[in-house]
Amino acid sequence: MLRTQPFPPVLQPADTVVVRPAGPDDEEPVRAFLAGLSLRTCSMRFFAGVTRPSASMVRSLLALDGGRDALLAVHAVTGQVVGHAMSYRYAGTSQVEIAVVVADEWQGRGHGSRLVGVLLARAVAEGAETVGMDVLGDNRKVLSMIRKRWPEATARAVQGTVEIVAAL
Repeated sequence: MLRTQPFPPVLQPADTVVVRPAGPDDEEPVRAFLAGLSLRTCSMRFFAGVTRPSASMVRSLLALDGGRDALLAVHAVTGQVVGHAMSYRYAGTSQVEIAVVVADEWQGRGHGSRLVGVLLARAVAEGAETVGMDVLGDNRKVLSMIRKRWPEATARAVQGTVEIVAAL
């Protein structure tokens, strides 16, 4: 008898997270993800508390076109969205702007860095040469990660945020 599946079946570890492109069928999982974020996490990502994400907000986070890309970090067993990353490239430029958010209980496990890595690899493949980010000035965790990953990045403080630009 020819086996087409490994024996015993390969099981995913309980904390396995996969990164994949977002799609239009992800509206409800992304809405649930956003609704589950703490006020602090929402504020760090959106610069405002988002208690009830609107349909238009969710659609904009999932929009894919010539200038936009969006990725999700999804729990391999439950299908729960645990992270979101997006990029936007202005027409005629080689700079891509990025934004990332990871669910509170999944932070500190490298999922944000992984989302950024995949997102930027896709952007570089499309011709991006620099990355820009706006980070709240008190988001020490993200600012520290940026300093480690891009020590040569330029940073400019603007009304409570830090505008960062780095070469890819």
